[in-house]
Amino acid sequence: MQTFHLVIDGAQVAGQAGDFAVLNPATGAAFARCPAGSLEQLDDAVSAARAAFASWRLSSASTRRSCLQLAADDLQREAEEIARLIVQEQGKPMALAMSEVMGAVAWMRYNAELKIPVELIEETPQQRIELHRKPLGVVASITPWNWPLMIAVWHIIPALRAGNCVVSKPSSLTPLSTLRLVQILDRHLPPGVINIVTGEKGFGSAITTHPGIDKIVFTGSTPTGQSVMRGAASNLKRLTLELGGNDAAIVLPGTPLESVVDDIFDAAFLNMGQTCAALKRLYVHESQYAAFTAALAARAAREVLGDGLQPGVTFGPVQNMEQLELVHELVEDARQRGASVLCGGARLAREGYFYPPTIVADVTDGHRLVDEEQFGPVLPVIAYHDIEEVLARANRSSMGLGGSVWGTDLEQAQSLASRLESGVAWVNCHAQIQPNTPFGGSKMSGFGMEFGVEGLLEFTGQQLLFVRKTESA
Repeated sequence: MQTFHLVIDGAQVAGQAGDFAVLNPATGAAFARCPAGSLEQLDDAVSAARAAFASWRLSSASTRRSCLQLAADDLQREAEEIARLIVQEQGKPMALAMSEVMGAVAWMRYNAELKIPVELIEETPQQRIELHRKPLGVVASITPWNWPLMIAVWHIIPALRAGNCVVSKPSSLTPLSTLRLVQILDRHLPPGVINIVTGEKGFGSAITTHPGIDKIVFTGSTPTGQSVMRGAASNLKRLTLELGGNDAAIVLPGTPLESVVDDIFDAAFLNMGQTCAALKRLYVHESQYAAFTAALAARAAREVLGDGLQPGVTFGPVQNMEQLELVHELVEDARQRGASVLCGGARLAREGYFYPPTIVADVTDGHRLVDEEQFGPVLPVIAYHDIEEVLARANRSSMGLGGSVWGTDLEQAQSLASRLESGVAWVNCHAQIQPNTPFGGSKMSGFGMEFGVEGLLEFTGQQLLFVRKTESA
């Protein structure tokens, strides 16, 4: 098995609490061991970051840009090796893992080149007023298991570009690709600027209440996000929270099935449905309902399930047993309420955590599968009669990450999309994100922005510079 180390103050060190197994979801068996850090090592990482911040905060934009671009070069050079690691710890097919790595490279390069603006508020002969942005200090990144490398990049790179120092804490289910990312970054950064501590339990509360941490950026479930928020109150840590989503999509009457069914399927089953902004509820007009559900079931049948390292595999396992059991529970609940499971609907009788892409018809609001976030390879399809009625149903969720409207009448689709209660609204697409487009949720899906200049500025504090000019002698 490969050997992995924590990174603290520029040194690769063993975990003081030993190590723990990392399972391959395609087999359910351990394929590597990860160092288990101690709470004392978390303190060491925070102290190292605080010490490094004194000089890193004063580094030039060109210095930061150069460090991050060099790290992106290394990540790109080692892309295939890291992609294989992602397949083994997360389960996604190799092609998707390569897309994750190369997407991370692109995100790193884009953020490296971003500029932090200085806003001129007023300029008169008597005074000049400017709004400046300054780094916050030590940023803690807490990342989930679904996109372990990409989301770590989303957290870490803008924090570094803004002049902060970072302590990373990845999911214990998928820690290895993030360890590799931090090791690559550490090659090009002063000691202590980037640190990582991995472990199975106990770190979440320690990070949220740690007095040496100035900001937390967290991606994960809403209940855990609420816990982070409570802990962060101890020293008024700044927060960016990207939490759960139950994204609705509305297909307008008359939409040509053949032009959208593949895109809708891909938006729902991206990463085996394990994506926060994936399409989670599909509302189809009753006039096309039967045709759409049949077409989606036919599309699901084309997927090839298996170990993501095997040639030809297009659909991997659910990442962990707990999530697999939740998916099974939600489908069974719908079945008992009279739903029709058109394809899939049962765990495969093989090793690993495999659950085939599943289309469920004859469900409605009030069913757990519709009201809760399944975060797995299942799509409930709900019939509707009236546009205003379906908009109200789509907005009834307590979550508001993303939503979409599909149809040929762009004016109608855009008008309806603008009324969705979601942080992002898409027309004729879903879960489309770019490094230059701000992304964030509303309602119980969190707050704060990621990506673009808006996302970069989340890692800064404001300082107003007010200069009263003196008369020349």
